[in-house]
Amino acid sequence: MTILFDRRTANGTLSSSNPADVWTDWQGTGERWLFVSAHDDDIVAGAGLILLAGLTNNVNSFAAYCTNGNMGYCSPEQRGDIVQIRQKEADHSFEYLGLPKENLFRFHYDDGNLMQELGRRFAEPGVRNELFGAVGLQNSLTWLLRKVKPTRLFLPNHRDLHPDHRAVHIDLIISIFHAWGPMWPELGKPNSAIPKLYEYATYSDFVSPPTMRVSVPDELMHRRLEALAVYESQRQIGLIVEGLRKAGGSEYLLEMEFDLIQHDKYATLFSGKS
Repeated sequence: MTILFDRRTANGTLSSSNPADVWTDWQGTGERWLFVSAHDDDIVAGAGLILLAGLTNNVNSFAAYCTNGNMGYCSPEQRGDIVQIRQKEADHSFEYLGLPKENLFRFHYDDGNLMQELGRRFAEPGVRNELFGAVGLQNSLTWLLRKVKPTRLFLPNHRDLHPDHRAVHIDLIISIFHAWGPMWPELGKPNSAIPKLYEYATYSDFVSPPTMRVSVPDELMHRRLEALAVYESQRQIGLIVEGLRKAGGSEYLLEMEFDLIQHDKYATLFSGKS
């Protein structure tokens, strides 16, 4: 089974079936990929081929989603049971993709409400999403990052039209900073390195042309579509599914930089005389 990886660079496009030739700072057996999303079906829709490519290449892969799907009902009859329905669909879908059960993490924030869950705040023990006496996306995601310690992190497009997707992007980026340092030691041992970052697209286009492409054979393309079809309750994603069918076996990523301010880079702007 041949999977092709492409990466655009200043000197042209690198292409290879060997991921070590294309992915920067390849760690071999130490590679750990973490896919994070707002909703249960976002990863398979936006990065399902990339997840399958990693699993096929024996990359230790993990996935996490943040909401319970309680606003995802498409009929009055579903409203009372939609959370349980979607959890079963998600379990089945990720199992179909081949992700080990122990490598799937889920949080239970309300669907459509993640902008109100930004940050971290103290909470009473036993409150939903409480970890070590606190709640909020930064609490959950910092714990997750320290738990998994990914070498590569795949996150939602920061300009996506869904506010939940943007919320995950926002708090995941600052949580990388928290997980790297000594803050909140109860959430785990600090990470020793910043992961490589990649945006995937679910609903909206990238802010600039993608820098990476993964192309898979028909077998994996159909497996992704079948794993997405498991979400029978989510009838509103029909347009997304149709777009994936047209795209065939290719999927795209936009590489990101973890961009802390470097003040000295601006010095030359003020070195000349007016």
